[in-house]
Amino acid sequence: MRTAFEQAWTALGGGPAPAYRVADQPVLAAALPVADLALATVTACACAAAELAQARGARTPEVEIDAARVATAFTSDRHLRRAGHGFESFAPDSAFFRAADGWVRTHANYPHHRERLHRVLGPDVRAAIAERSAQEVETQVLAAGGLAFAVRTAQEWAASAPGQAVARSPLIVHSDPGPAIRRKQRPALTGDRPAAGYKVLDLTRVIAGPVATRTLAFLGADVLRIDPPQLPELEGQWLDTGLGKRSTQLDLARPTDHAAFAELLADTDVVVTGYRPGALDRFGLSPAALLDRRPGLVVARLSAWGVDGPWSGRRGFDSLVQAATGIALIEGATEDTVDRPGVLPAQALDHGTGYLLAAAVLRALAAQLSTDAGHVAELCLARTGKWLLDLPPREHLAGREPEPTLTTVGDLTVAQPAFGSGSWPATP
Repeated sequence: MRTAFEQAWTALGGGPAPAYRVADQPVLAAALPVADLALATVTACACAAAELAQARGARTPEVEIDAARVATAFTSDRHLRRAGHGFESFAPDSAFFRAADGWVRTHANYPHHRERLHRVLGPDVRAAIAERSAQEVETQVLAAGGLAFAVRTAQEWAASAPGQAVARSPLIVHSDPGPAIRRKQRPALTGDRPAAGYKVLDLTRVIAGPVATRTLAFLGADVLRIDPPQLPELEGQWLDTGLGKRSTQLDLARPTDHAAFAELLADTDVVVTGYRPGALDRFGLSPAALLDRRPGLVVARLSAWGVDGPWSGRRGFDSLVQAATGIALIEGATEDTVDRPGVLPAQALDHGTGYLLAAAVLRALAAQLSTDAGHVAELCLARTGKWLLDLPPREHLAGREPEPTLTTVGDLTVAQPAFGSGSWPATP
């Protein structure tokens, strides 16, 4: 069987990979081979960066990956400190709750999701869920625009219609970009960061998409994150994943803001989106519409459940995908609990998908140097979860995690980048 890295590199469309070395060690202990997924996705991203550097005539960096550093990067939210103080990762109502016939995982970190959850269940979420079936909670909360998913076994997920739709999809979906358009001028390479000179518009939120664009920023890209002013973002999450980027707010429903976005798009090379499929279409931001407006563009799109199947339009986060796809019950079985779901040692679906998304952008930019063609790459958390479930198991890794590899940026203590020799370039 091919290694996890070989599978990731093949999914990226890669040929012979640049030379790389991995310093492996017991990290990210879990029932599932999370460490293999983490090392594979980071190594693939580093190799894609080396490939772009070589294609641009720069010195090809040596690809060296250290498992301890990767583990720190995959758990970066836990290590973030501002003036010595950390940030809360999950709100009290974002948890596993026992239902009348199983378990439910909720997500209420954002005020609008918490309000919708309480609208259905009331303020005592635990008591309300205990009186209902897991499927009933899922159906009612999702119908109200909230987030709650029944905890399923891997077998139940695989047999379901959404699970089968996800399984039919490749790990990375590459789309026909249409005709190539030669640019008048290519971005200039300055310094030794392979993505230097490229402009990226970042329309992503939470973790996976921002991890991808944070990685592109570390590699030298000029990344501008764009958020709608009406949607709040968690401060710690924004700080952790915003390193090296600029940021602004635009309400694309307002004509003046939409015109400002059009001006930005006319001068950009890459657009990364992380909203549900179809959510941005009314603003002319579907992949096809973006390529019509900006031929030769690289478009990278992320979602929770993929672009096809009955769940394609649903919201979702890493913790919810773990619950719905069987990962939570597998991890719970390794803990000293009775029939209680568990969690991965990192939000690995988010981080792994983020590094693969960045790698897809880097490979598209390298190919574009000879083809001038645009490119569309699409990934989803649930498909990354299936990949994790299908990877050959490792012996359970016990013992303590290594000391984290941290650096200081202003008054922040942050995880070092997962690969490379430098630190994050700036605070958001």
